[in-house]
Amino acid sequence: MTNNDTLRRVRYIFDYGDEEMLSIFSQAGHAVSRTQLSDWLKKDDDPEHERCSDADLALFLDGFINAKRGKKEDPKATFKGTLTNNMVFLKLKIALELQAEDVLSLLELAEMHISKHELSAFFRKPGHKNYRDCKDQVLRNFLAGLQLIYRPGSV
Repeated sequence: MTNNDTLRRVRYIFDYGDEEMLSIFSQAGHAVSRTQLSDWLKKDDDPEHERCSDADLALFLDGFINAKRGKKEDPKATFKGTLTNNMVFLKLKIALELQAEDVLSLLELAEMHISKHELSAFFRKPGHKNYRDCKDQVLRNFLAGLQLIYRPGSV
C-alpha cells in the first residue's frame, strides 16, 4: 500500500475533514498546509497528486496516537528510514488501544483468518527469528475491518 492510500483510508474510516487532519499533524508537532494535504489525498492519476513521504505518514500516525491517547511528555523522536507496513499496523494498533484479540476480530470481519502467533510476528523487531513482514493484503484487510466498525454500511 502506498502512504497516500493509507492516509486516504484512515481519513475515510474516521470521517475526518481537512481541519481534523491538519490538527492530527499538529499533534505530532508537524505543520502541513491545506494544499499539501489536498495534494496527498488526490487520486494517483491526478496531475497535482503528490507522494506522501514515509516521514510525513509517520508523523501523521504519531499525531493520530497523540489525538486518540493523549500526548506523551517524552521528547519526540524523529523518524528516519523506511516506514513499513509493520510500523503502520503497530501505530494504528497503539492509537486505537487494540489488543491482539481485537485485531484478530477486525481481520475476521474482513474475512481474513490468521492465528494469534502469526499476528504477534508482525509486531516483533526486525531481526527477531519470528519476525514476519506485514504484506499489503494484511494491512488492507485490517483497514477494511476498521471501516466495517467505524463506518458500517459503507463497504
